[in-house]
Amino acid sequence: MVHIFSPLTGRSRRFRTAVSTLALATVMATLAGCASVPPPDGSMNLAQSQLQAARDAGAADYAPVDLGFAQNKFQQAQSAMASRKYDVAGELADEARADAELARAKARLAAARAQIQQKSDDNEHLRQQIEQAHAHDNDPPPPVAAPASASSNGLPPAQPMEDLPAPPSSQLSSPQDQGQGTQTLPDQTLPDPNHQGGQL
Repeated sequence: MVHIFSPLTGRSRRFRTAVSTLALATVMATLAGCASVPPPDGSMNLAQSQLQAARDAGAADYAPVDLGFAQNKFQQAQSAMASRKYDVAGELADEARADAELARAKARLAAARAQIQQKSDDNEHLRQQIEQAHAHDNDPPPPVAAPASASSNGLPPAQPMEDLPAPPSSQLSSPQDQGQGTQTLPDQTLPDPNHQGGQL
């Protein structure tokens, strides 16, 4: 009996062996690569602290979009860590940290602008109060209304009366004795209203 060896059979074995060796080498390189990347614990911790700082700065109110991006990327980084994809987790943690820093900066800027606007509004309100106070101080006194009786009679309004000075004591008569009847007073002139003082 004659055995015929086909040259293709020998080549196919070598080819299979080469492909198997190459596949095994690729798997080993992949496993070695995964084992050589350490877990990015530092990046994860830094991203988490920046997220908390952004929340404390009020990013939920002033920069909600950027804070949302940071939180989503941090959650993806946590999922990659759980799957032992440490290189992906590190990249996502760095992106989450950057987004959180941006959200924190925007929140601080917006809070500062809100404080400046509040102080500006307070100053404007105070300025208006001062202007109103000065306007009231400079107003002329209201006119005195004439009595209703004088204007209704058609007469000119009455002038205020001045106090007249008292006559000097020398013009006063002595007291009357009891039982003498009536006494006539000497003729007295009225004091001059333009004259100031006690004597004529």
